[in-house]
Amino acid sequence: MSQTPTQSTLNHRITMRPHFSLLTVQLDPGQKVYAEPSAMVSMDATIDLKAGLKGGFSKTIGRMLGGESIIINTFTAARGAGEVTFAPGTPGDILHYHLQGRSLMLQRGAFLAYSDGVELTGKWQGAKGFFSGEGLILLKATGEGDIFFNSYGAILPIDVTGEFIVDTGYIVAFEDTLNYKVSVLPGLRSGGTIKSFFFGGEGLVCRFSGHGKVWVQTRCVYPFLTWIYPFRPSKSK
Repeated sequence: MSQTPTQSTLNHRITMRPHFSLLTVQLDPGQKVYAEPSAMVSMDATIDLKAGLKGGFSKTIGRMLGGESIIINTFTAARGAGEVTFAPGTPGDILHYHLQGRSLMLQRGAFLAYSDGVELTGKWQGAKGFFSGEGLILLKATGEGDIFFNSYGAILPIDVTGEFIVDTGYIVAFEDTLNYKVSVLPGLRSGGTIKSFFFGGEGLVCRFSGHGKVWVQTRCVYPFLTWIYPFRPSKSK
C-alpha cells in the first residue's frame, strides 16, 4: 500500500507553497544535508559547505545521465546548530518523503535535497523510461531517510489502486511498488505519433498499475514553451 510520509530525519519546514516554495532545514550540531548545486538560498555561519562527488563513480554517472549534476553539495553543522534554506530552479512546489523499506523514482530535474541514509542514482529504464524526451534514465532514491523533490507548478498526490494513466510530462515521482509502461496516447495518427515522440513527447502517456502513490505536477514545461515561442524576440530585417 502507499506510504504516508509522516516521519522525518531532518527538522524542516516548507513555506511559500505551492508556487514559489522554499525549503528550510534546521541542522543539529554535526548533522548534514545534501543538495543539488545552486539550490542553496542562505545559511547560517555555523554551516560548512563542501562540493564534491558522492556515492562512487557509477552512481555519479547515473545521476548525470538522469539529468542531474555530478556534483553534490554537502552542508554540515560543523560549528553548532544552524539553518539552511533551499529553492528549486523552477517556480513550483516542494514535497518531503521519508524513505523506509522502499524506493522512490524521480523524474529528471525533480531532486532537491536529501538526508544521511539516502542514496540517489540513475536507473536504466530502456525505452519505457523515455519520459517526454527527458532521457532514458530516471533517478532512483533508496535507503532510509528524507528526500525532498520539486515540481513545475503545484504537486498533486494520487493514490493508485489498479490502473491509472498520466501524461509523461506531468509526472514528478512515483513509488517503486507501481508497475509502469510508456505508450502512445490512443487515437493519435501515425505521423503525429512519430513527430510527438521525437519533438517533446506530447502524446506519450505512462500507464501505472498496482498499488502506490504518484505525484503529478499541475504544469508542464513543453506546453509553456510552445505558448511562449511566438512572443520570442526576433531579428528585424
